[in-house]
Amino acid sequence: MWLTHTTGHYGVGNSLALELAGITRETRDPPAGTIERDAGGNPTGLMKESATGLITRAMDGGGARGRGRGGDARAGLAVTFANFNREGMTAVKDPGVNAGRFDEYRQMLEAGTLSVRVFALWRGGRTVESVDGTIQRMAAYPRLPATLGDGRLISGGVKLFMDGSGGARTGWMHRDWNVESTNVDAGNAGYPTTEPDVYREQVRRLHEAGVHVGTHAVGDRAIDFVVDTYAEVLRARPTRGLRHSIIHANVPTDHAIDVMAELQRTFDAAYPEAQAPFMWWIGDTYAGNFGPARSARLMPFQTYVKKGVVWAGGSDYSVTPYPARYGLWSSVVRRTLRGTYGETAFGTAEAVDIRAALRSYTIWAARQLFLEDRIGSLEAGKDADIAVWTRNPYTMPADDLQHLRCELTLLAGRVVYQAPPGG
Repeated sequence: MWLTHTTGHYGVGNSLALELAGITRETRDPPAGTIERDAGGNPTGLMKESATGLITRAMDGGGARGRGRGGDARAGLAVTFANFNREGMTAVKDPGVNAGRFDEYRQMLEAGTLSVRVFALWRGGRTVESVDGTIQRMAAYPRLPATLGDGRLISGGVKLFMDGSGGARTGWMHRDWNVESTNVDAGNAGYPTTEPDVYREQVRRLHEAGVHVGTHAVGDRAIDFVVDTYAEVLRARPTRGLRHSIIHANVPTDHAIDVMAELQRTFDAAYPEAQAPFMWWIGDTYAGNFGPARSARLMPFQTYVKKGVVWAGGSDYSVTPYPARYGLWSSVVRRTLRGTYGETAFGTAEAVDIRAALRSYTIWAARQLFLEDRIGSLEAGKDADIAVWTRNPYTMPADDLQHLRCELTLLAGRVVYQAPPGG
C-alpha cells in the first residue's frame, strides 16, 4: 500500500511496499529526498520528495496512480473543466505539462470540448540538459504572444523547482522547521530540490531564450534565492515582460518582497502566484510546521498591497479544492480548517479586502496568463469571460464568500454553464 499526500510532496508506504521496493535501514536518502526513520534508524514508511520515487518506480508501471490516457484522459479533463465552469472559472494554468498532455489539450480544442483557457507551463526538470530539451520541444508550438485557438491554448513557459513543501517540512528555510507549532524540528531547515547552481543556469538559459519561468518556492531561503536569481539574469540581459513568477511564495522575507517590487516596476517580472486556500485546507498543518513567527508572514497580501506588489491567486488543485470562492474567502478571513492552533493561526494583519482578493483572481491572474488585454475585467473590446453570481461579494458578509454560488458563466461570450431553474 502506498498513500500519497494531497500536496504530492510526500507519502507513506506499508512494510510490504518497503520490502517490494527494497528499502531497508541501509538504504541511503536519495539526493533531494528524505526517508523518515525511527529512533533505531529503521524506515517508518514516510517518504519525502525524491524518496517517493523509490516506491513509485517499483510499482507496476505506476498503475496505482490511475493516470488516464487518450480518450479517457480527455473525458476526465472535460468533466473537470465543466466543474470549473460551474464555479465561474474560465482559465487555468497547468504547471507541469509534457508533450502528451499538451496534445490532449490540443485535441480537445479541435473537438470543441475545451471550455476553459489553458496556459501550459512545461516541465523543466532538474538538470540543465532537461531545460535545453524543453526549450527545443516548445519550438514546435506557437510562442507568446501567439496562441492556439485564439487565446484558448497557450504554450506559455517552463516550471522549475527550488524546494519542497510546507506540509512535508522540506521547503528550504533560513531556520529550522517547527513541529506542532512551538517544538523545533532540530536540524531540519529543508533543502533545495534542484542544485542551486544548476537552477541558476536553468533560469539563465530560459531567460536568454525569451521563455517565461515559473519557479516553485515555498521556504523563505528558497524564495530569496529565486528572486535574487531573477534579478541577476534580468540585469545581465534586461528584458521586460517575461513575467517570471514565484509559485507559492509562502513566507517571503522583507528582502524578497522588496526585490519583487523592484523587478515588477523595472522589468515586469517576479510575480508571486499564491494559493490563499492553503491557509484553510492545509492551514493546520502549515501553522504547526511554520510556527507562530513565520505563520504571521504566510502569504503577506497586505504587505504586497502596501509595497505595490501584484500577485495572482489560484488553488493549486488538487492540493486544495478548486473553487475560486474559497480563495477569495481565505484571502479575507485567513481561517484554518480545524483551528488546531487557533482559527486565525496566521493572524489577520496580512488580510486584504474583497476588492484586492478579486483582483488577484481576475485581472492580476489574467496578467500571469498573458491575457490581461482580453480577459480579467469587464471592458469594451474584451472577450467576455464573465461569471454571474447570486450575491454581490462587495456587500455580503466576508464569511459568506465561501458560499458564493454561480448562476451563469460565459467564455468569450458563449454560455458554458447556466444554473438550473431554482437551483
